[in-house]
Amino acid sequence: MSIIVTGGDGYIGWPTALRIADRTDERVLAVDNLARRGWVEEVGATSATPVASIDGRLEAAREVHGLANLSFIEGDLTERSFVDELLAVHEPSAIVHTAAQPSAPYSQINGERANYTQHNNMQATRNLVFGLHEHDLTDTHFIETTTTGVYGAPEFPIPEGGATMEHDGQRDEVPFPAMAGSWYHLSKSHDAANLRLAHDQFDIPISDVRTAITYGTETEETRTDDRLKTRLDFDYYFGVVAHRFAAQAVAGYPLTVYGKGEQRKPFIALEDAVEGLARLALVDPDDRPDSHTVYNQVTRPVAIVDLAETIRDAAAEQDLDVEVTHVENPRDEDETHQMEIDNDRYLSLIGEQRTTLAEGLGDVLETLVRYRDTITTHEDRFLPDALQ
Repeated sequence: MSIIVTGGDGYIGWPTALRIADRTDERVLAVDNLARRGWVEEVGATSATPVASIDGRLEAAREVHGLANLSFIEGDLTERSFVDELLAVHEPSAIVHTAAQPSAPYSQINGERANYTQHNNMQATRNLVFGLHEHDLTDTHFIETTTTGVYGAPEFPIPEGGATMEHDGQRDEVPFPAMAGSWYHLSKSHDAANLRLAHDQFDIPISDVRTAITYGTETEETRTDDRLKTRLDFDYYFGVVAHRFAAQAVAGYPLTVYGKGEQRKPFIALEDAVEGLARLALVDPDDRPDSHTVYNQVTRPVAIVDLAETIRDAAAEQDLDVEVTHVENPRDEDETHQMEIDNDRYLSLIGEQRTTLAEGLGDVLETLVRYRDTITTHEDRFLPDALQ
């Protein structure tokens, strides 16, 4: 038996594969087509931290952590023949599916990239769940990182799972409506619906992990050797807002808050995200629910302007003088929305929050100061072309 981590070269996938391999004797397979490296290069950006080759990463994992059970397979999950061979040969007990084109701004550039994003993300998921069904692997625990972005910005607290709908005097439990605001987020809304259908039709145990904006540079496993570092994108297209703000602080730029910045967004530290995925992958089959379970992978919502001010304060500890400014918002969103989101199930899964917002952002700044030259040579990538 084995455990497969798709997107195993990615920001979340790579440290997740390391943690799982460190906690089990089962073979752990990191699967990726290395497309993320190409997408970032395509928009003229780069990772702030140097990303080692796959061979370099695996060598470091063996030397530093003794992980002889971790290996890599290169392949495209949108190709059905590759998925069929992968599942037939390795018969996984669990799949942690983090592979995706993960950028909302990239998916919004034009129709070509919107089509690519939806085809890439949805086709991979369909191939995997149908492959499990057709290879009689329906006991495999399928864990996918979708996104809290599937919820949109409703004016009521977001439940961890379905919702109660009332109409014409009647009420029923229904899936939460997809209110995504980008072609990327809608691809994950479709994935969430397809996962529910896969459970209903094939009886596959599904964990739909709705991942919040994830920030951080290190986990326990990646700190020990530079070759083990995960990527850290800071550009407009692939860098999350926390990383973009931190990079701007290091480069001496003001932190550019879009619009008022009072809207609250869900956040989670990389350490806390990796821990939850590892626990789900390694749960004893007798203890895991034979169901479709939704986890809101978030530790707290934070207003964007508060995020910027937290980074400004953390930057001062690095002797960086940082200003917070406001620019026209390129996104169609409510700049004052106060998100509330239930996360009891996810917090119960990980036991406790391991990294606070201030700790995580301080870690990001400390890392970025080390790679200041990389940031300053790509500082034109902080904002979309229309705002430069």
